[in-house]
Amino acid sequence: QVQLVESGGGLVQAGGSLRLSCAASGSIFSINNMGWYRQAPGKQRELVAQITSGGSTNYADSVKGRFTISRDNAKNSMYLQMNSLKPEDTAVYYCNAFVTTSTLFRTNLEVWGQGTLVTVHS
Repeated sequence: QVQLVESGGGLVQAGGSLRLSCAASGSIFSINNMGWYRQAPGKQRELVAQITSGGSTNYADSVKGRFTISRDNAKNSMYLQMNSLKPEDTAVYYCNAFVTTSTLFRTNLEVWGQGTLVTVHS
């Protein structure tokens, strides 16, 4: 019913920047909270940043001051600008969203993207 597709991952040198994008599509009535999570090899998935439909944001301490989350409600999209990247930022980054569907019976779903790999080398 609803899909999230991430893009923008890749290989970057430490100190560099990347911008991740997440596009939602499908039977969408509204998108509530959205967030970026990441999972490094051998580690649990962790929250990177969250943004509400009104634009309020929350960041993990490890990325504060370096990453900026934003969204474009008109495009059902979310972004993560990542600056001053460090090797420890290397992970698969996942888009997450809480969506109300536009189907006959409104349904609230938590949706995940397939992930995009970010690799930061020193």
